[in-house]
This record gives sequence, C-alpha cells and structure tokens, in this order.
Amino acid sequence: MKKLVRVINLGRMEYNKCLKIQQHILAENLSSPNSNSLILVEHDPVYTVGLRKQTYSKEYLENLAKLGAQVTKTDRGGLITFHGPGQLVAYPILNLINFEPSLKWYVSRLEEIIIDLCKVNFGLTAYRMCNIGYTGVWCNDAKIAAIGIYAKRLITYHGLSLNCNVDLKWFSNIVPCGITDKSVSSLSKIMDQNLAIKQIEPMFLNSFSRVFDCDLDFVNEEQVRDLIYKVVDK
Repeated sequence: MKKLVRVINLGRMEYNKCLKIQQHILAENLSSPNSNSLILVEHDPVYTVGLRKQTYSKEYLENLAKLGAQVTKTDRGGLITFHGPGQLVAYPILNLINFEPSLKWYVSRLEEIIIDLCKVNFGLTAYRMCNIGYTGVWCNDAKIAAIGIYAKRLITYHGLSLNCNVDLKWFSNIVPCGITDKSVSSLSKIMDQNLAIKQIEPMFLNSFSRVFDCDLDFVNEEQVRDLIYKVVDK
C-alpha cells in the first residue's frame, strides 16, 4: 500500500508565518508517526540564513533589508539564500521511517523530483553536483533548485525551492548557499518562456508522487484558511 501525503497549498505567504505553520505540523506529526505532509508556498521577498557556520556582519544583513526583502535567521541547514515571488517552495514534513530512514537518501530524493520534472515536462537534462559536495539541482551549469533541511526524530522540516519565473536580480546581492563559482537560473530563463508557479505546481506534484512512491491527499481551501487562522492569525 502506498504512503499518503497530505498537500497543503498556502499560496503567497510571508516566511515567518509559514514557518509557524511548518512548526505546528511538525509537532502534530511527531505525535502521529504515520502522518506525512507537503506544504507548497510562494514567499514574499526574504533572505534566509541557515545554520552552517559563517558569520554575516550586521551591516551586511541591514543592507540586504534595505533592498526591500525581509532578512531572517532560521534553523535549516546551509548558508544564505533567497525566496520570493516566482519561486515554488516546498516543505515536505515526512516521517522517514515510513520511507527510508536516511537523510542522505532524502536529499537525493528531493533533487530527483526536480530532475524528473525537468526531463518529463521540458526534455531538459538537470543534474546534481553532490560529487563536489553541493546540494541542489543544476541545468546548463546554473542552479535552479536549492535545498536546505532539518530533521527531528527523522521527521523532516524545511525543504527545497525551485526557480520558476523569479526575478534573478535578488540573487546578485548574495552568494547563494555559499557557492561562488556557479550562477543561478530559472526554468523561465532556460526555456525562454514565462513559466509561472501555477503551471509548475502540478508538474512538481506528479514528480513528487513518482519519486516518493506516494499518493497525495489535497487539503481544501476552507481547511487551509482554518489552519492559517488557528496557527497564525488567532
């Protein structure tokens, strides 16, 4: 019998509000080990700083904030990256005991989702660079998807971002994920056509279902509104 993953589409949401929802669902799943969820979201502009040891000066972070983006520290792995409009962000909250109890395996599966999506829908050859210690997915020698995760008792948290039609200028102000020798791109730039999140979401979900060999259960809009009210707005 296939695993069942609950899909929660939050639409457009500020990063810290979404983080509260992630934490709420993580807490629920910790007490219900057979529960698995997938949050989809598009963030307002935000630079997030992960746990990997590198010091960013107060002045540097303040200058980023002046660009019109939120700047926040978070408990995912990795260094600084950008999330914003035109970028599909996915936060799987999965109990890996139900899949494969390995974070290395899990990261490779996240990468495989993007590789599969690119091949099946666009005929693109996307690839990993784990042989030199990088996580994420590249196409045409440019990074299109970033990964930063955390896990508690093998239940995952945080996740991945895929550049659909995001304004790539946001990335010029940082060294994304600490990688100095590779550029950042998007599906829209590579395909030379505007590819919005709404077009990419069903492709992503199909690839997610294939890669994790699971069925998807979609939370309806009313239930999503109730969740937001309960966790964020109340």
